[in-house]
Amino acid sequence: MSISTFARRVGIAPSALRFYDDCRILRPARVDAATGYRSYSPGQEARARLLGSLREAGLPLAEVALVLDGPEETGREVLELHLGRMRERTEAARAAVAAALRALSGTPEDAPARVRLSGAELAGAIRQVVPAAAPDAEYPVLGCVLVEADEGEVRLVATDRYRLSVRVLQPLEPAGPPAAVLVPADALVELGQWAARSAEVTLETGPDGCRLTSAAGARELPTMAGEFPMYREVLAAMAPPAHRVIVSRTALRDAAGAFGETPAVTLAFGRDEVTVAPHGGTAATVLPAICQDGPAPLIGFDPAVLAAALETSVGPDVLLEIASVTTPVVVRSADQGSFTTLVMPVALEYVR
Repeated sequence: MSISTFARRVGIAPSALRFYDDCRILRPARVDAATGYRSYSPGQEARARLLGSLREAGLPLAEVALVLDGPEETGREVLELHLGRMRERTEAARAAVAAALRALSGTPEDAPARVRLSGAELAGAIRQVVPAAAPDAEYPVLGCVLVEADEGEVRLVATDRYRLSVRVLQPLEPAGPPAAVLVPADALVELGQWAARSAEVTLETGPDGCRLTSAAGARELPTMAGEFPMYREVLAAMAPPAHRVIVSRTALRDAAGAFGETPAVTLAFGRDEVTVAPHGGTAATVLPAICQDGPAPLIGFDPAVLAAALETSVGPDVLLEIASVTTPVVVRSADQGSFTTLVMPVALEYVR
């Protein structure tokens, strides 16, 4: 086909195709010796579309060549490095825009952030998120819950590196300047019980610390200095799910918990069922399920981690979103879309 036809099919301008020919990144299938007209074949469309996607993502042409023609491992490394650069630029841009908005509103940089929340919702969020925190001598921040107020919402986040829980709260009134604090999980539990007794509470964070106030009084929140894991980047890097499974939350929780003494349980998926069994064992529990997008491959979990994630979810059913057996599985509830849990599978080949 002619260069103009090929350009329309792959979404790349003819001038760009000529440039890629000159760079020897995408050579035509044939060049007329007399006229110099370039012709392309249908077999080149996949390469051209991938090339166009990589360029739209801002990948330098030299790195595009490595992805297209280099070893697969090299291509993956190039893409992961570029993804890291994109995340850094996005975070820097977000911070710059937030600072500009504060300047336009006349809000001082060190002004405390105040946000009003439902006391019951805050208490519920604490109950859901705190179990994902785990004290760690090497990484003390993992024993904390990240409390963020930004972009018109409040987020509570906790992780123990095997599970990540995020609960989003909508303020009773728009949030003020962005703020983020690390609160030890055990202290937050007590404050949650206190907040549950108030119709609404005000969360205030600033240079002098963090506190909760209500009609009943005020409570100071102890905070910790440190860098919390980059959870936004983890969520942004999640691949689209290849399989979705709907199953009874409590039944799956109980089935996984029944094998809590084993190092791993497996989930085997059929057309309309999921079989929960100890890895390498013969006992099994078969549960009715809806397996969308075809049955997912066999996947393994630490039974204690999976059961805990299901325990903190809400509602009778749970949706498992599975991209692969080596990447985090998203656990969602139809009854509460503002709560998300990620559970890391275990590598069954290493389980003894």
